[in-house]
Amino acid sequence: MCRFFTPLRNLAQVLHGEGKVSVKMRCPMQQVVPVAQSQQGAASIHVLFGTQTGTTEMVASDIEDALAAKGFAVSAPRGLDEVTMAELSGLGTVLIVCSSYGDGWFPDAAVDFYEALTAPDAPDLTGLSFAVLGFGDSGYDDFCAAGRLLDEALAARGALRIHPRGSCDIVYEQAAETWTEGVLSVLQTRRAEVAVAAVAAPVVLREKGERPKWTRAHPCAARLVENRLLSDPASDKEIRHFRIELGEDGPDYEVGDALNILPENDPALVEAWLDRSGVAPATVLPGHDRPFADMLRDGLEIVAPSRELLVLMAKRAAGGTLGRLMAQGDRAGLEAWLWGRDALDILAEVPEVTVSPEELVSVLRPLQHRSYSIASSARVLPHAVDLTVSVVRFDRNGRAHGGVCSTYLADRLSIGGAVKVFVTPNSAFRVPSDPAVPMIMVGPGAGIAPFIGFLQERAAVGATGSNWLFFGDRRRAHDFIYRAELEAWQQQGVLTRLDLAFSRDGAEKVYVQDRMRVAGADLFAALEAGGHFYVCGDAQRMAPDVEAALLEVIAEHGGLDAAGAQEYLARLRRERRYLRDVY
Repeated sequence: MCRFFTPLRNLAQVLHGEGKVSVKMRCPMQQVVPVAQSQQGAASIHVLFGTQTGTTEMVASDIEDALAAKGFAVSAPRGLDEVTMAELSGLGTVLIVCSSYGDGWFPDAAVDFYEALTAPDAPDLTGLSFAVLGFGDSGYDDFCAAGRLLDEALAARGALRIHPRGSCDIVYEQAAETWTEGVLSVLQTRRAEVAVAAVAAPVVLREKGERPKWTRAHPCAARLVENRLLSDPASDKEIRHFRIELGEDGPDYEVGDALNILPENDPALVEAWLDRSGVAPATVLPGHDRPFADMLRDGLEIVAPSRELLVLMAKRAAGGTLGRLMAQGDRAGLEAWLWGRDALDILAEVPEVTVSPEELVSVLRPLQHRSYSIASSARVLPHAVDLTVSVVRFDRNGRAHGGVCSTYLADRLSIGGAVKVFVTPNSAFRVPSDPAVPMIMVGPGAGIAPFIGFLQERAAVGATGSNWLFFGDRRRAHDFIYRAELEAWQQQGVLTRLDLAFSRDGAEKVYVQDRMRVAGADLFAALEAGGHFYVCGDAQRMAPDVEAALLEVIAEHGGLDAAGAQEYLARLRRERRYLRDVY
């Protein structure tokens, strides 16, 4: 297992202005049983995924394409929450792509699968062959934990690992492609070994459409057509609404999906890095083919400090605070010290330390795309998307700091300007397929974004099911974003109920979870009527607090003890009625 010292996620949230991240192969390979020992499985190969924000679903589709292109019979990718243990034991060969979010947490859609896989009554999986590709963020201590745990659990139940587990971090394409090529090689060898037997079992390949056209490697050149302030100018937060025109040949999307943006770094920050490094902008470093300034502009992550940069600077200045905290293993102290510091701040702490440009490039991560929940419905905007973005700005030591992508959109991208984008599908976060089913949505602050799209969708299809939104922020006068739209939907009967919580308006702070408790009887009744419960926003505090309140409501109004409430919630999750888009 690969372990990294400290999570940098909170710092990344402050500096980037968003929480979703894309997730290079790092961890050592596990023991692999030689192919010659493998047992023949079922004719079809099954690709399964566990996703929180849709990235692994997209990768699973790419793996399916690669298998089909080589003539393998492959089933359409399915979520882990759609597969029972009884079914799993008979699948023959499974390829699992699973993300971790937070500090090694399982995505919601994979929790029940893992619990069933590790339960005392889990089936023997001796006849199953498998390979696992994990996704995560090496800024966290427990990098790719979900993939590692699934890999270990499958092997413990007797399943045959046919290829080492892969681990993907940040810019994942090369690692995912390498893993897929390795799996294909193994499967082709196995196919050759059982070719005689396979003749007796003809396979009909599922017809497959074209591969997705727009990806991180081949983004769509979209245009920014709207940039307006949602929050009041007097607010201590800056939340903006952006509309991005995709064009008729741009990516398709559904409500619940995310738009990924490839940003550029702030030119002022690039200049500061050039000054610190003492390198002329047009200099091309050995082993590279682009000027240093261009690499700093759109090739390197120069805001969030990488672990590699921290390790380098701790060694160079062992007597400083950073070196002491890392030497002591003081995770909490290090996270507190890092708060509000970007990568250039780390260098500024020890101005006497010399770091060559070549060293800098080696320890800086590639600039990653930023992912935002889409705040529109394609039924309303078929060739454009809306985004709701909290713009991050603050000053430290006389230097302006800002979110990489949020300030790129707000300040540096002009109306009509080109922006590189692609869409990540998220089938685990959709409106109910039945328009009569009730929806309960919890989305404080910018977490309201996907629910604007949900309400547009429900209005466009004439859904008869109730739509209930819990929304809140700091102050009603300054932070009631989308107020006009929400009130109009109320008048039209689209938004059935709106519960508001503005935490700074009263003597005591009131949050959305408090409103849930007050409305507990009605909330439980909506769940009993088949309602789908959605949460979007902060995964660190808001989402756990909302879940705790939901469990209290279920226990109180369902007459259940704590264990019973947990099982009720687990059932909602299994039925895809408790869905979260958290980051």
